[in-house]
Amino acid sequence: MKRRINKVAVIGSGIMGSGIACHFANIGAEVLLLDIVPKELTQKEKKLGLKLEDKNVRNRIVNEALQASLKSKPSPIYHKDFAQRITTGNIEDDIAKVKDADWILEVVVERLDIKKQVFDNLEKHRKPGTLITSNTSGIPIKFMNKGRSDDFKKHFCGTHFFNPPRYLKLFEVIPGPDTSKDVIDFLNEYGEKFLGKTSVVAKDTPAFIGNRVGIFSIMSLFHQVKEMDMSIEEIDKLTGPLIGRPKSATFRTVDVVGLDTLVHVANGLYENCPDDERNELFRLPDFIETMMKNEWLGSKTGQGFYKKVKNKDGASKIKSLDLNSMEYRDKESPRFEVMNKTKSIDNVADRFPVLIEDSSKAGKFFRRNFAALFAYVQHRIPEISDELYKIDDAMKAGFGWQHGPFQIWDAVGLEKGIELMKEEGYEIAQWIQDLSASKQNTFYTIKNGNTYFYDIPSKEQTKVPGQDAFIILDNIRESRKVFENKGVSVQDLGDGILNVEFRSKMNSIDGDVLNGLNHAIDLAEKEYQGLVVANNGQNFSVGANIGMIFMFAVEQEYEELNGAIKYFQDTMMRMRYSSIPTIAAPHKMALGGGCELSLHADKVVAAAETYIGLVEFGVGVIPGGGGSKEMTLRAAQTFQKDDVELNRLREHFLTIGMAKVAKSAHEAYDLNILQKGKDIVVVNDNRRIATAKKHALLMAEQGYTKPVKTNNVKVLGRQALGAFLVGTDQMMAGKYISEHDKKIANKLAYVMSGGDLSAPTMVSEQYLLDLEREAFLSLCGERKTLERIQHMIKKGKPLRN
Repeated sequence: MKRRINKVAVIGSGIMGSGIACHFANIGAEVLLLDIVPKELTQKEKKLGLKLEDKNVRNRIVNEALQASLKSKPSPIYHKDFAQRITTGNIEDDIAKVKDADWILEVVVERLDIKKQVFDNLEKHRKPGTLITSNTSGIPIKFMNKGRSDDFKKHFCGTHFFNPPRYLKLFEVIPGPDTSKDVIDFLNEYGEKFLGKTSVVAKDTPAFIGNRVGIFSIMSLFHQVKEMDMSIEEIDKLTGPLIGRPKSATFRTVDVVGLDTLVHVANGLYENCPDDERNELFRLPDFIETMMKNEWLGSKTGQGFYKKVKNKDGASKIKSLDLNSMEYRDKESPRFEVMNKTKSIDNVADRFPVLIEDSSKAGKFFRRNFAALFAYVQHRIPEISDELYKIDDAMKAGFGWQHGPFQIWDAVGLEKGIELMKEEGYEIAQWIQDLSASKQNTFYTIKNGNTYFYDIPSKEQTKVPGQDAFIILDNIRESRKVFENKGVSVQDLGDGILNVEFRSKMNSIDGDVLNGLNHAIDLAEKEYQGLVVANNGQNFSVGANIGMIFMFAVEQEYEELNGAIKYFQDTMMRMRYSSIPTIAAPHKMALGGGCELSLHADKVVAAAETYIGLVEFGVGVIPGGGGSKEMTLRAAQTFQKDDVELNRLREHFLTIGMAKVAKSAHEAYDLNILQKGKDIVVVNDNRRIATAKKHALLMAEQGYTKPVKTNNVKVLGRQALGAFLVGTDQMMAGKYISEHDKKIANKLAYVMSGGDLSAPTMVSEQYLLDLEREAFLSLCGERKTLERIQHMIKKGKPLRN
């Protein structure tokens, strides 16, 4: 039987329950969210004369929880309208409605007795065959299904989402003793394909995989910080982006998550893992006990390892906790010489060998840290997982690591990792000794574009399952390379489709990228069927590198600058008017020039987590790579008979003028950056490039024909220009914008109005591009614009537009 999930019921509307409900709404499911009935009226309800029997009182807990979640930042939902897919209720009046659900998720408090009460109630109403799972973070599944019916046991297991459910990709599936294999296989695939997660089937052990290793790593650092006489700022500096971890690193992450949450899991591990060789590490250090006693739990209580305070002048300031005195002091900015050695190493994996060879305190820290991590994960097999890749997947998807423990070990070398462990006195697991004695010397290998892992029982490299739906550029970059320069790598994706991967700093668009993009289009037109522009980097593109623009402007070399901007515009137009289909596949940040490229592709296949917009106003210019032209064109395409055309144009004008950035790909439809009926959104970013390839191939097979250039863009002339100029005058008079902001806005108004035309007129795209380029160049010569760019350079911010 083909199982489909159309309706889900979520029992428990706390932070996790509401977040899970929102994410199911994100993917189009109909959601029933239930919680308990209040036992007392609030003062507000009493004043309104309400009674406990009133429906809005009985649903108060669930409604308030959901609304709090929807108002939280970052938002748990892709688009505000998606919240309409969630229906709320309470478990006394509405529990019978779970009979219509295809999947029931229990997300109540982490107490076995309460969970059993909920299951007793649910079993009275769920229909046979309905999936039922518990979002537990540590209670054994075998304890929860005791006393349940056979059908319940067969369809019951743990499904552990990480918080926040929209953003963290780990989805642990934990079988119970009686769970059907079909159920596990379905949830594993559903999590990846529909929820956009990295699904990991875990064993029913304390804290499963992600939290077992993740909490160990944090607790290990808690103990090291004092042993090595290091500050929390030093630890955070060394455990953040330097080694491919989130900016929040260690202590800031704990503040965000909540110290009490971490302590709860750590205590559970200490009590329930007596045979763990590092069990004592889960015992709380004295400073953690003090912080718990003082309720310094992090962001939720206003202070944790860090605390924001205000100076006498009202300015905010961050203070840090001194773990020796347990008092807050001014935050420090530690510096490590080893960071200068790794500054030019863009590939994080290549930094690890350099870091462990450093002779300073930082190098000692990394040697101890990695030795402890390697020693721990080697002994967790087969306890928490039979396959090593699952541990790496869990740490990357659940904790935001770019590289899992075994991938880091591969980066420093198998034998070097063993050496580090021996220096720290750790025992080497037998399977590691066997691997070392064999001809194989890595945990992973790449063959024919696929990743293989060392399978311990067979002692052979085995293909990691589930890769067939993915295209991983790291695996094919060299073997399928067609062309490369300093800015791009072009790969053959197979079936006649090329991919252009930006390889510049932060994937910014510079001359090398534009040269590479043009060369790739040339190749595709001659020998291939289509072109995809995509990468697996941290971001799609932060925009055009404006360092060159700054230099041209300072030297007043406007002829060269004009040529550079025209080359950018011409390249974007080649994306639009080539003889092969072009697909842009953005993810994460696609700003400025990255957005302009997407606007000019034949189709966009965007990851749901795409933050896209034209942000050039912040630099002091207007979009100059075709963005101003394109938003004018798209506004004209929305003009309808008897419509107020100026209002439509104003919406697109404000999108640029307010530097609006969509907080998800779905929000980009509202800004007309993505277009409904043409562009699509994929939830799982890992599927993005493969999906883009399929659409490029489909368009080619359906007989793609080179588009005819547009010469009939309706512009409104003075009618629009006059209205916009009045508007900017009023904004400046009201002190909402500066004089320079007004100048930028007026330049944009001139372009999007089509210039100083006496009446609405049909013009060509090239006409608008010429206006756009002229306006861009004039703004580049403005002193205020140059000052903004120079300020960005001094602050070390990315040079982008």
